[in-house]
Amino acid sequence: MDDRRKKRCSFCGRAEDEVPLLINGMNGFICSDCAAQADSIAKEALKKAHKGTQLNWEELPKPREMKEFLDQYVIGQDDAKRYLSVAVYNHYKRLMQPEDKDDVEIEKSNIIMVGSTGTGKTLLARSIARLLKVPFTIVDATVLTQAGYVGEDIESILSRLLQVADYDVEEAERGIVFIDEIDKIARKGDNPSITRDVSGEGVQQGLLKLLEGSVVNVPPQGGRKHPEQKFIQVNTRNILFICGGAFDGIERKIAQRLNTHVVGYGAVKQSVTIDRSNLMQYIAPQDLKAFGLIPEIIGRLPVLTYLNPLDRTALRNILTEPKNSIVKQYIKLFEMDGVKLSFDPEVFEFIVDKAVEYKLGARGLRSIVETIMMDVMFDIPSGKSKEFVVTLDFAQRQMAKANLSRLQTA
Repeated sequence: MDDRRKKRCSFCGRAEDEVPLLINGMNGFICSDCAAQADSIAKEALKKAHKGTQLNWEELPKPREMKEFLDQYVIGQDDAKRYLSVAVYNHYKRLMQPEDKDDVEIEKSNIIMVGSTGTGKTLLARSIARLLKVPFTIVDATVLTQAGYVGEDIESILSRLLQVADYDVEEAERGIVFIDEIDKIARKGDNPSITRDVSGEGVQQGLLKLLEGSVVNVPPQGGRKHPEQKFIQVNTRNILFICGGAFDGIERKIAQRLNTHVVGYGAVKQSVTIDRSNLMQYIAPQDLKAFGLIPEIIGRLPVLTYLNPLDRTALRNILTEPKNSIVKQYIKLFEMDGVKLSFDPEVFEFIVDKAVEYKLGARGLRSIVETIMMDVMFDIPSGKSKEFVVTLDFAQRQMAKANLSRLQTA
């Protein structure tokens, strides 16, 4: 074929046999390589055009609006929702703070949430992320160790934030980081030891500079597997840190503190007012110190809030009320197979009874429903039935069968 008659890309001029794919247009052609390059250029240009317009004072959700949004996904925990909403709202305002002549600089208020397992700490963080227009990431503190030891460096927290922000440093520097399982890096004990506490106090010391605000050299790909990569400098001064942890056993520390004043006129009065069933509401910074957090870390997490343990009413509501409740999820799963799923009301009470018995919080609900529904989910897709009703008798039989099989294999 004559070279002049060959179809060519209107952008790079290469012939159709020199490119992977040539796409026809009305008055010309574009090859797949130029199309991919044009796509990346357009994305970059649009990102620059929209930068700075993402945070708009008129569109900024107020704390009450944030709480109402969280109410759709998380049952109860009003105190934690209020603290979280205010902290995030103030973070937005801080980012939009104009440069005034009075030189008043708003300091960031990092927050720490304390609550037993399954009460909704991570769910609160995930739910607020739906609403945010700033980069948001959730990291796990359990994998962190001091530099030079097996595990992840503290800087890897910022690597995740950079990934979420598409490696846009300016965007990442105004993001929000949720550090989960913060209690797992508590000091292991006050007794001096010949072995270093590399995943406890050492990590806390390393976190200080991140929480306070400093320029950190961040390995974009995570660090140790790619030692040749160039570091990216990230300033953490405007990054809001929200920490969450179960702090299992901290109730004993709170009880010890509350029982210190047992002699004198105020002793009887104090013992009457203390709610022994929910000691978490009396948590104070000194309890975190007694648990094993160093004072410097506590000082950099000035906002301390708690999550209430879930009672029967809360567990019952969690089953059915939130937008993404467990029951709604299973109804949706069956709907995709063309099956209408329904539950008898007494089944919910049975599930709540079991969840209270297992003491696993909201996570326990999911495990129990999964156990009850497993056989049905196995058979229904292959069957022809268009409706299934979960009765109390069926739920009890499924739970008894599951528990029996576990006993037999033990």
